[in-house]
Amino acid sequence: MNQTAPLAGQVAVVTGASRGIGKGIAIGLGEAGATVYVTGRTRGSGDRTIDTTAELVSLAGGQGHAVEVDHAVDSEIDGLFELVESEHGGLDILVNNVFKIPDPPAWEGGFWEHPLEIWDGQVGIGLRSHYVASRSAAPLLLQHEGSMIFNITSPAGLTYLFNAAYSIGKAALDRMTHDLGLELLSKGVSVIGLRPGPVRTEFIQDQASAGAPVLTEGVETPIFVGRVVAAVAADQGRFEMTGRVHWTTDLGSHYGLVDEDGAIPMSARERFKDAPRADPYASEPMTKLRLTRHGGVEVEN
Repeated sequence: MNQTAPLAGQVAVVTGASRGIGKGIAIGLGEAGATVYVTGRTRGSGDRTIDTTAELVSLAGGQGHAVEVDHAVDSEIDGLFELVESEHGGLDILVNNVFKIPDPPAWEGGFWEHPLEIWDGQVGIGLRSHYVASRSAAPLLLQHEGSMIFNITSPAGLTYLFNAAYSIGKAALDRMTHDLGLELLSKGVSVIGLRPGPVRTEFIQDQASAGAPVLTEGVETPIFVGRVVAAVAADQGRFEMTGRVHWTTDLGSHYGLVDEDGAIPMSARERFKDAPRADPYASEPMTKLRLTRHGGVEVEN
């Protein structure tokens, strides 16, 4: 482990890190020298397992630890933080990322056409488990000065994407960022929402290979998002960001970051600049509302 790296000596937990954005975040924190606990349910030596992610964290310059956790089980989440407390006495960084993708994916269709399991996965795992983790981690975060929570959200927090359950969950996560940030304001714990645009995860690459209308060019990579998390975590001025949701491409530009191939992704803010806002308080009628899909591309009616 690199003791001179910007996050050397800091302890992080990244939930849902066997693959995708969580895996990239764990590696990005490892590049910055952090000790990273990665959670998930998939074990072994395969490419999409928490054990492999932990190894990659260590290879990147940090110290990776794989902890098997089913984030649908509150007691397992509590056990994770009991382990971290027993080994370190506190926590510096919590990244709420875990999410359950419906199988098959629910790219479209009305809420009445989808099984209730879609809500349980996308809101139960993708929202409730973040609240549970934040609650369980809070006493540990309060032990370390300057600690922080990152909530990984999406453009669905501001515009309808894919299906109602997905969009509701992300909008609620954005509100959770605000409200937890407000309650932790006097404690000095940052709560920061990060909004990637389209990201070239393994899932998106699989979907592209199957012919789904997803973007894979000019998009963010999981490692890029991870480097954004690490840069914010190392920024002494990050408390000014608390309680707010930030585009990861905006932050990448601010910190001068590139992905693992040296590329700079297109601005997600620009991609979604014309996307209709999901604003239930708007005075305009919904009747002429346009829909968007992956990458902010307008859906043809």
